[in-house]
Amino acid sequence: MSNHVYQILLVEDNTDNAQLIENLLSSAHHSPLAEGSNFCLCCVQNLAGALQVIKEKDFEAIILDLTLPDGKGFESLLKLKENAPDTPIIIQTDSTDEAVIVRAFQMGANGYLRKIDLDCNSLVYAIRLAIERQQYVERLSALKQQKQQQEEFASLENLAQSIQPSITARMFASSALKDSIPDVFSQLTVKYGHLLDLSLEERALKVDHNIAEQLRQLAAKLGFFKASPRDVVDIHTKALKERCKNVNLAKVQAYVDEGRLRLLELMGYLTSYYRKYYIGLSNLTILSSSDSDDI
Repeated sequence: MSNHVYQILLVEDNTDNAQLIENLLSSAHHSPLAEGSNFCLCCVQNLAGALQVIKEKDFEAIILDLTLPDGKGFESLLKLKENAPDTPIIIQTDSTDEAVIVRAFQMGANGYLRKIDLDCNSLVYAIRLAIERQQYVERLSALKQQKQQQEEFASLENLAQSIQPSITARMFASSALKDSIPDVFSQLTVKYGHLLDLSLEERALKVDHNIAEQLRQLAAKLGFFKASPRDVVDIHTKALKERCKNVNLAKVQAYVDEGRLRLLELMGYLTSYYRKYYIGLSNLTILSSSDSDDI
């Protein structure tokens, strides 16, 4: 932590309070709690200014006054959490009511400061503690995300292992696409991954990308290459792993939930493709037998 410079956003409409915090942080590196770190303060006077500046710059913590002219009470806290969900927020309040502090934590605050007894050590302590709390939450979230991914991929692997060689696979004696034609497998995986993205966009933005028709077309390509249900699971698993890299837990869950539905849908379309293929093949066999009898 030594020599680190913390980027702090202060949202405070009272110039005297803002000046006090600026003065305290300018000498905060002398505090033993700072451990040699420095603090760079950016000040705005209202919620609108805060919402604008967090679009332009990343901060390690936000100090928020709860009595802003354009964001009374917890309204400003909710707005900032919505627009900067991963940035710890420390509320400032004149209130001595513990219920206010409890309510703030319930609504997402990571720390609090009482203006009446503000000093350098309490300010540095609140900032450091809020940041460490947020880092702890992020570590827990990462562990939960990792566990969820491992469980989902293990489930898919079990599904793939449990699929017995179907009549399709036996008839064509086809090996796994990822081994026999890896280039095609990669292309099909990219296409399927793109459909997962479109599917999430369709759900979130209420638009129509005609996913069903695109899955039918993908199933036809899979059928052309004599793909088995195991191949579909392989494609789904690889695409899902790629989509779940470097995204938050909510996005991972969205991909997992949407992916399960699209996996079943794609398998259904592939089954329909083979059913039509076998019917056509059977009709050709019947016609061929009939012609032989006529001869």
